[in-house]
Amino acid sequence: MVKACLFDLDGVVFDTEPIYTKFWHNVGVKYCPTIPNFAHDIKGQTLVQIYDKYFAGEKDKQEDITKDLNDFERNMPFVYIAGFEDFVKGLKCKGIKTAVVTSSNLEKMQNVYNKHPKFKGYFDEILTSEDFVESKPSPDCYFKAAARLDVPLEECIVFEDSFNGLQSGIASGARVIGLATTNSIAEIEPFTKEVITNYDGFTLSDH
Repeated sequence: MVKACLFDLDGVVFDTEPIYTKFWHNVGVKYCPTIPNFAHDIKGQTLVQIYDKYFAGEKDKQEDITKDLNDFERNMPFVYIAGFEDFVKGLKCKGIKTAVVTSSNLEKMQNVYNKHPKFKGYFDEILTSEDFVESKPSPDCYFKAAARLDVPLEECIVFEDSFNGLQSGIASGARVIGLATTNSIAEIEPFTKEVITNYDGFTLSDH
């Protein structure tokens, strides 16, 4: 019995990954020209993880990138993955609880709320980076989400697109459905055989 669905944000609720790829490509060209696939290499990592790995001790660069990213996100369109709104409305009608579980911060989420006034109404809980001690691939975020919804993780489905997110969902003990928006179906299948490209015509089934 499925009692809750837990959604990552980028690449799962919103089709933002191609937009972020352009942003991080430009960052790579400017700051890391010796890393040709910088935008691909950082996919699924939090900002803190990116800074720790590529810009450790370089506070000026971190501050410049953060400012550019905040400006960039203020102007992002935040387009829903095809079929998502109908899918989440259907879950609510069935009494299935819903939550966003994202590494995004509150400032970014305010941009989302400004562009989509109905967004909060689609979810029972919205958990952001401020709610977690450990980032994905740690399952900490999904432990906290399930606790807030008061639903055992064995009765939850996690929707994820990145490798870190997929690992996080699997480690939590939840059932995991992959979105082939950031990575290909072939790349996701080692983590879960349940893979979709969007929500058009998608309905939940039992295991």
